[in-house]
Amino acid sequence: MIAVLDYDAGNLTSVACAVRHLGHEPEITRDPDVVRSAERVIFPGVGAAGSSMESLEKLGLAAALRDAHSAGKPILGICIGCQVVFSSSEEDGGTGCLGLLEGEVVRFRFAEGSRRKVPHMGWNEVRFTDPHPVLEGIPAGSQFYFVHSYYVEPAEPAVALGTTSYGGIDFTAAVAKDNLVAVQFHAEKSGPAGLRLLDNFLGWSP
Repeated sequence: MIAVLDYDAGNLTSVACAVRHLGHEPEITRDPDVVRSAERVIFPGVGAAGSSMESLEKLGLAAALRDAHSAGKPILGICIGCQVVFSSSEEDGGTGCLGLLEGEVVRFRFAEGSRRKVPHMGWNEVRFTDPHPVLEGIPAGSQFYFVHSYYVEPAEPAVALGTTSYGGIDFTAAVAKDNLVAVQFHAEKSGPAGLRLLDNFLGWSP
């Protein structure tokens, strides 16, 4: 069973539709026991770190995610689900996060007078730096769809799986360690390359 976390964040339906398109039946759930018993977990969402963590804690999903991670279940974080798997975020005045990976989430900062807008929104190339089963069959130079104002800075450079450039800032756009993969972009909205990544995840056995 594929659990898609429902913690009052947006974009869950798009992720579920993409999973169904790939021939699987997901279960959108806010039940911690379902998350713990799932074969694999997708942790998507659109939103802010503070409200996301508040909902995860209130619903008991933060503990369920940590348990699923400790049990070795494959987990895929998408967008805010990529950010809050780290230790902390600058967002909302500073937010303690899940701590599945060590590192911080920081806001894009550009020089005064820069024409670069925040959020970073639209299609951008991801340069994958290391091979990984979830990347199999994705051509070099593939573009993915982003909407975000913050990005992750892993404490361990080795967990970075891919990078993207925006406004002269090279930032980590994908990470992987053990049974956890997380991407800053919206795989479910990223055309054939995003669907291939999702399909690879759904067949991945770490």
